[in-house]
Amino acid sequence: MSHSEFEHKAPAHFIHKIIEEDLNSGKHTSIVTRFPPEPNGFLHIGHAKSICLNFGLAEQFNGACHLRFDDTNPEKENQVYIDAIAQDVQWLGFQWHGPVRYASEYFQALYDYAIELINMGKAYVCSLTAEQTREYRGTLTEPGKPSPYRDRSIADNLDLFSRMQAGEFDEGAHVLRAKIDMASPNLNMRDPVIYRIKKAHHHQTGDHWNVYPMYDYTHCISDAIEGITHSICTLEFEDHRPLYDWVLDQLPVSCHPRQIEFARLNLNYTITSKRKLKRLVDEGFVVGWDDPRLHTIAGLRRRGYTPASLRNFCEAIGVARADSVVDMAMLEFSIRDDLDKHAPRIMCVLDPLKVTITNYGDDAQWLEASNHPKDESLGKRKIPFTRTLYIDRNDFMEDPPKDYFRLSPGKEVRLRGAYILRCDQVVRDPQTGAVIELKSSIDPETLGKNPEGRKVKGVIHWVSADHAVPCEVRLYDRFFTEENPEAAGDFFQCINPNSLVTLKHCWIEPSVMENSATHFQFEREGYFCVDCKEDSASHRVFNRTVTLKDSWAKIEAKK
Repeated sequence: MSHSEFEHKAPAHFIHKIIEEDLNSGKHTSIVTRFPPEPNGFLHIGHAKSICLNFGLAEQFNGACHLRFDDTNPEKENQVYIDAIAQDVQWLGFQWHGPVRYASEYFQALYDYAIELINMGKAYVCSLTAEQTREYRGTLTEPGKPSPYRDRSIADNLDLFSRMQAGEFDEGAHVLRAKIDMASPNLNMRDPVIYRIKKAHHHQTGDHWNVYPMYDYTHCISDAIEGITHSICTLEFEDHRPLYDWVLDQLPVSCHPRQIEFARLNLNYTITSKRKLKRLVDEGFVVGWDDPRLHTIAGLRRRGYTPASLRNFCEAIGVARADSVVDMAMLEFSIRDDLDKHAPRIMCVLDPLKVTITNYGDDAQWLEASNHPKDESLGKRKIPFTRTLYIDRNDFMEDPPKDYFRLSPGKEVRLRGAYILRCDQVVRDPQTGAVIELKSSIDPETLGKNPEGRKVKGVIHWVSADHAVPCEVRLYDRFFTEENPEAAGDFFQCINPNSLVTLKHCWIEPSVMENSATHFQFEREGYFCVDCKEDSASHRVFNRTVTLKDSWAKIEAKK
């Protein structure tokens, strides 16, 4: 297959075209990409786009994609994050080439390369304080000033750097800086720090190192060591590309990868800063990184998003150079579209109101219903119909408006898959006056057919009070009320108080106990999934993934 033939497999965006040109020109015979997460938190929806891009390109061009943890800051890293990130990548349907890699595997090589830079007169130990370093750096309109330590001798720099690693100095006493150009218009090129002292236990290397390399220095060399052909990152690293190239140009590395930047995923009504997500977790606004209100990959998975829905979403938004904000409705459309095709239907009453059918006997009648109206392969299920039912309280109104087609006194509705039901009497709590029961009757001639001589417009769902399974249902909604919570000042102030509503007294069809599916459409309510952490046979728990329709569209239209 020629490389031009790959194009039909996926949309051809600008990175796809660059790779295709590189392969067709013979610059590369195959491609190697990488996904380099920092293990300092869980991945979010923005990382899903990067995962799909890097692993997807490798698949499209029969190349390889590495999973490499950028573990250069041990104080913020944790094995829990490493395990979660690896799980997220595999859950999305991708597999990295070879073993899991760590930047820490290259610490000795990075250290040796730093010594080479010192010997070439292109790196020096600087003893300015952090505040002094900022002052000497200059501004966007004014050049920086050379550090007074910039002209230290090679011998002194080698001695100090060796003693830094030996642990002789406190953190912050010295750093190693690349010697580039303090007058460069690009602040990243004004003698950037490439090593700092950090006396921290590392989850991979233990206590061996007292100096740790900075990301900009580590990343490009790690790419070169691994033979990465195309180092793909988000636009905020565009100004770092000259430093990426400078480091590799100075050193005897085996290859020089090409860094390419693309626009990160910005999604409205959400936050994708790991630092801010960590605050939400640490300060108790959510229950862990996998809280279904968060747009971490783990949170989306627990909420019921499928790998296919996230991959389709990432494909739909495309890959571009210009920053933009994606509407949350696109993400919600992707999961509705996927679950509509695959999720079996079932009836669940979220706010039960008792209905007693006065003209029906005591025996249960087992009705048959399709699990999916468009997919016969999902089979059928048995639904018990009994004298006592539960309907949703929202499906009854005592004094309804003219265009109300659900149940009301003297009016009829169709029970989904069963009979026509008429409300004959309303029973109230003698103390509170609240409606607690409806005495009703069915038309026994209307099972599977319409009544003669009258038209019944309303259809409502129901369950048998004698057979239904009790369950807890969690109604999740958007976590923030503002489209751009980060621009709202204190983003804690725009947390949606109704982002989670827990209903503990719901009833679901008994067939759920025999159905191995994890995702369902609760008829007329939305798409729900089994909670992967708290659901059990004795305590069923379901999370709402998404409503059947975009309820926020109406809210936005009123603004």
